[in-house]
Amino acid sequence: MKISEIYKKYKIMPQLQTHMLRVAGVASIICNNFLKSINKESITMALLVHDMGNMSKIKLDRFPEFAQPEGIAYWEKVLNEFKEKYGNDDYQATYKILKELKIGYKIYNLVHSNEFSKMALISKNKSFESKICIYSDARVTPHGVASLDERLSEVRDRWINYKGVSQEYFDQLTSNAKVVEQQIFSCCKIKPADITEEKVKILFSQLNNFEIGTKG
Repeated sequence: MKISEIYKKYKIMPQLQTHMLRVAGVASIICNNFLKSINKESITMALLVHDMGNMSKIKLDRFPEFAQPEGIAYWEKVLNEFKEKYGNDDYQATYKILKELKIGYKIYNLVHSNEFSKMALISKNKSFESKICIYSDARVTPHGVASLDERLSEVRDRWINYKGVSQEYFDQLTSNAKVVEQQIFSCCKIKPADITEEKVKILFSQLNNFEIGTKG
């Protein structure tokens, strides 16, 4: 099934679709320029579904413009129905959907490890697939592709003020993220600055037609 068909089936908000396409696009550019052997298909598949459960935590009052053209009332109904079926925990909602889709074990594990709080673990493991996944997610803001520093600055206040994370812990995650960036681009023909919103958007059409398999 094409990812665009899956997004339609689960009524994923367009902005959330775009986020996952952006993250997969960042990863695609890295994979296309990577000097070591990696499984690009697994990375792409994982990132195209990695935030499906975020429908459980979307706050329409934060970005009301994302509710257009259908309107807030329409999306409130969709979001409520989603939460009734998959719960309020975005991570668990994602895992439930992956099981429904019969996503393979390898892809499931990549998605499961793709949490910013696991950046320290990812920086120490040997899997470049997991490094590319978590790094690509860390390059995308709600409004587009950004540098790692820009993205970290964008989430800092939210993590500290709303998630109760200490400045020290966030600084540690930031340091780990920069280590992952260095690890990736030491094996890459391009530099972080070569990955831009313009280059990623070109890939949207191709990514929308990506076939999501049930083995991985």
